[in-house]
Amino acid sequence: MDSLLFTAASGASRVLKAQHVRANNLSNADTAGFRADMERVSSVPLKGAGFDGRTMVVTNSASTRFDAGDMVKTGRALDAAIMGEGYFAVQTPNGEEAYTRAGNLKVDEFGAVTVNGFAVIGDGGPLVLPDYQKIQISERGVISLTPPGGGAEVNAGGLKLVKPEPNQLEKQSDGLLHSVTGNPFDADPLVQVAPEHIEGSNVSAIDELVNVMSLSRNFEMQFRMMKTAETLAKSGNKLMSSS
Repeated sequence: MDSLLFTAASGASRVLKAQHVRANNLSNADTAGFRADMERVSSVPLKGAGFDGRTMVVTNSASTRFDAGDMVKTGRALDAAIMGEGYFAVQTPNGEEAYTRAGNLKVDEFGAVTVNGFAVIGDGGPLVLPDYQKIQISERGVISLTPPGGGAEVNAGGLKLVKPEPNQLEKQSDGLLHSVTGNPFDADPLVQVAPEHIEGSNVSAIDELVNVMSLSRNFEMQFRMMKTAETLAKSGNKLMSSS
């Protein structure tokens, strides 16, 4: 009974963590550039005297899906979507460089370019634009501005676009992708963007809902196993007390 209870409790704990991952995916189904997470688990038999037959489920750090989301034309001049492989470079509040596929750029009153609250990195650091009447982003990520009052276009710098391999990236708690080694990647001139487009999340809401339902049934099964182990333990105690 003890091994049954131990295994069921360990499995139920795994299901709760998996549900957290799936719920986070669902909540970001409409977040531009979001990359879905996948839970990873492994079973580990416990070693030592008295632990025969007991298995613990170990939850590893979640892995990330890197397949692209759907591209949607918005017609907004500050929107850009990566075509194919690649990422926009942004700066975290502590000054580190991180990466994202979200291209819904914003320009604040001081001219700073941000995406989801993070400073967007250009050729020489965080991008800060002068006043402009019109803005345009080319397929190479070059930003061109028309000055207030009109006139010739001005090159205001370019977006830093990188193309690391998926195994060189890891998602952290800020929702951004970070270099595994901590070293920033060099800009890749071959990465292109689609102006006036946004890449959506790669989350399939239907798949996530099905997985959540499956996990819920799995949790109920684990809970019933724990109740069964409790019933068996009580029955065994009664037999021992009556003998």
